[in-house]
Amino acid sequence: MPRNSTRLTFAVLATGAGVFAMLQSLIAPALPTVQHALHTSQSTATWVMTAYLLSASVFTPILGRVGDLVGKKRTLVAVLLTVLAGCLVAALAPNIGVLIVARVVQGVGGALFPLSFGIIRDEFAPGEVSRSISNLSAVIAAGGGVGIVAAGPIVSALDYRWLFWIPVAVVAATVAIAVRYVPESPNRAGGSVSWLGAVLLSAWLVALLLPLSQAGRWGWGSVKVIGLFAAAAVLFAVWLSAESRSRTPLIDLRVMRLPAVWTTNLAALLFGAGMYAIWSFLPGFLQTPRSAGYGFGASVTESGLLMLPMLVAMFLAGVLGGRLAPVMGAKAQLTTGAALGALALGFLALWHDQRWHIALVAGVFGLGIGLAFASMANLVVGSVPPEQTGAATGMNANIRTIGGSIGAALTSVLVTGRIQPSGLPYGSGYTHGFTLLALLCLAAAGAALLVPVRRPGRATGPVAERTAAAPVRVR
Repeated sequence: MPRNSTRLTFAVLATGAGVFAMLQSLIAPALPTVQHALHTSQSTATWVMTAYLLSASVFTPILGRVGDLVGKKRTLVAVLLTVLAGCLVAALAPNIGVLIVARVVQGVGGALFPLSFGIIRDEFAPGEVSRSISNLSAVIAAGGGVGIVAAGPIVSALDYRWLFWIPVAVVAATVAIAVRYVPESPNRAGGSVSWLGAVLLSAWLVALLLPLSQAGRWGWGSVKVIGLFAAAAVLFAVWLSAESRSRTPLIDLRVMRLPAVWTTNLAALLFGAGMYAIWSFLPGFLQTPRSAGYGFGASVTESGLLMLPMLVAMFLAGVLGGRLAPVMGAKAQLTTGAALGALALGFLALWHDQRWHIALVAGVFGLGIGLAFASMANLVVGSVPPEQTGAATGMNANIRTIGGSIGAALTSVLVTGRIQPSGLPYGSGYTHGFTLLALLCLAAAGAALLVPVRRPGRATGPVAERTAAAPVRVR
């Protein structure tokens, strides 16, 4: 196999990004098993997810920028090795504290998304970029679905530790191939890492996401939650000020203000709220015993299988999206994807009494995710200078994650606001939650309509000179 084979390069990128996406959701269905095996409380076990979320949010844009500066391949290999170490430590973790630390280490892998998009843009022929980004987005989207579907069978047949042993083997092979066959990207940004910007970005992200993930336990009116939200607002303002004055900002705010970028990021925030929240709450709905007046009493494995249509549809829509991009355009794909999400969730709010209802919703929502993921990445990549690809796509992924945290927090308030004497939520809580998520996806479709159709030579403003040199691939 030639060293510059784009097929092999894509396979490496898809494997790494797919494993990270799978790690996002793979452990969630097994949290009760982890809690029992490591003799810990439910509130402590949830930090296995929270620590991963916070770590990924911090490292995704920072290491995306590092890749722009020092080389995307070099950074990619370092990130893969870090993920490998995190999975190994998690597989061997003797207690919950070590497992949480391992999840923090695994969260570094969030940078695989922007680094992979950047390598594709730098190394692939212009005619292959849009399709390859769509295909990679399909793998990323499907990876999260694989985690939900595969967790039950793996834990039942083996042990929860195999949720990490399997990624150890896959990532180790990926590292070996990446070192030999993935070329180093020629495009480098000038300057150095703005460590002040990195610290401030990390601070406001943690101050925002931590109370969103823990408010259900701490209480929305608690001093900790209100104080952290206030700190997030102050730190965000300070970060904006520091970045706008820096000669080498971590995130170039002029690029973030480009119409195609900020509108895509707004759609990502709203669609992420619906997408990640449904991943979090639909399995719980399916596993609720029928004695509660709703649900199916499904096992972890059965609930995963009921969501299998979502996984298949996500992958097919993502791959199909790359082939439709030259005809349909990324803006139309994003709008359609968000609208399909709204349609699926609206149906779910009204009809959720039969298993085929769930399968239908999962399939339609999967189509929406596949189209939206592919188009968001293409819109951002096609709108920013090559040397800003990592940072810009990293922020887009981060904004989608922030949206997911907001959607999950709001849905949790609606679902758990009223509890039956049995300790289970009322069915109306889920109905209201699904309705809210449908409205968020509908708002995402509205935001997608604001994305401008860019034409070569039309860039204006402070980054016009830099963006004019970048290939425009957005329809």
